[in-house]
Amino acid sequence: MKLTFKAGTGNYSIDSERGIDISIPVIFNGAQPNTYGVPTASASAYSDGDFVGDTRRGGSCNFEEYRIIPHCNGTHTECIGHLAHKRISIQKILTESFLIASLVSVTPELSGKTSDSCTPPSKPGDCLITADCLKAKLDKIPIEFLSALIIRTLPNDDSKLSKNYSEPPPYFTTDAMQYLLEKGIEHLLIDFPSVDRLFDEGKLTAHHIFWNLQEESHDVDLNNLSHKTITEMIFVPNSVQDKSYMVNIQIPAFIADAAPSRPIVFEIESS
Repeated sequence: MKLTFKAGTGNYSIDSERGIDISIPVIFNGAQPNTYGVPTASASAYSDGDFVGDTRRGGSCNFEEYRIIPHCNGTHTECIGHLAHKRISIQKILTESFLIASLVSVTPELSGKTSDSCTPPSKPGDCLITADCLKAKLDKIPIEFLSALIIRTLPNDDSKLSKNYSEPPPYFTTDAMQYLLEKGIEHLLIDFPSVDRLFDEGKLTAHHIFWNLQEESHDVDLNNLSHKTITEMIFVPNSVQDKSYMVNIQIPAFIADAAPSRPIVFEIESS
């Protein structure tokens, strides 16, 4: 089915039957990415008395209990509720069905080779998403195609589908996140576990900047609530080209600050 839309002064369309899934599926009890060394996502057959929810064990149907930590076990989308004292759900925040996005591939820079700042300071060997490497990609993209930004880090390979992030992966400098704020990015999708350094003394500085929160604050103005989202731990195959797409971020109806998600991108065509 063709869906048409207008962006800026142009008319465009997408084919709803040609979506590209850029999520990492949760393989319960199987290979999966992991952050902070938390328990992996798991599933087990529910049992109660004579009932067992596994047809292989004589049950009449499969009836499983799932255990998952969305922030650490795979692709997930989070909202400002991730930082707030008040409980704010991703279901309330992510209300748009389709978002105009641009995909860019970025090579992180080693700390010590950039003048960008980090809070807390970066450590030797850290890989950073800097303002300069983003500017090189985004400055030529029309603003109407930057409601959402999808970042693929290089090098890129299938190891991201099951990587155990025991060592700090790339993360954003404060200058880079401030630049995204100035560009008006509303929805950010990345292929690593966090916009901040994994072990950053709990400051989550880049998260705070993106959601317009004061440094280390957990107080949110419910009358002026940010509807921005961050989707982490996606995987964009190398066959998907850097350009603009329509993205549909699918989430279950979780009343929680984050939920497992399935972002699907659709190639944009001129109408």
